[in-house]
Amino acid sequence: MTPQTTAQRQAKYRAKRPFAGKDENGERRINTWVHTGTYLALERLARHHGITRREMLERLVVAEETRITATLVDEDLLDAYYDKATLRSNSESLRS
Repeated sequence: MTPQTTAQRQAKYRAKRPFAGKDENGERRINTWVHTGTYLALERLARHHGITRREMLERLVVAEETRITATLVDEDLLDAYYDKATLRSNSESLRS
């Protein structure tokens, strides 16, 4: 068997990520640019809590979604939120 190249090993690893974890729900890659101030704030928050930037970002996003969904008492609004019917988080119909 021919040894795999680094690129082949990386491709195999990345192919498995969408199905990783106990629940096989996987992970998704986020690749984006943010303002320097945002990056530095994320860095400080993570350091303050003794966690990675990734974990800090995950906590912030999940906390905000939990806060928002708690305000969506109307089933239609909740359905719209999960069905991506409304693309803007600051829509008048979804404001908290």
